[in-house]
Amino acid sequence: MQLQLIVAIIVAILAVVFALQNAVPIAVSFLTWRFESSLALVLLITLALGILMSLLVSVPSGIKKMKIISSQKKKIQELGSSLKRESESKAREESESKTREETESKIKEEIESKETEVPLE
Repeated sequence: MQLQLIVAIIVAILAVVFALQNAVPIAVSFLTWRFESSLALVLLITLALGILMSLLVSVPSGIKKMKIISSQKKKIQELGSSLKRESESKAREESESKTREETESKIKEEIESKETEVPLE
């Protein structure tokens, strides 16, 4: 941001120097429109119009890019929350599976221990 400000100040200083050195009056004609002004003023107005036109051309593409970025961010958030839900669900399933396996192994151990306690006749 500071670099842009420095560049803008330098350009402004150069524009003032240019205007002071090129104060020669010239006549400008465009279609039926005609006026007389200094060369520097005509060139600076032309430069300003060129900058304005380039901004008008570039704004729609910038807006389109911002919309795309916004939709991509929303999609990333949705996918992130979906992934989180799936990982929580998987962790819950794994926990339930481990609990089930532990319960089954305890039951098997109890059955085996009771089988050994039963006297053989």
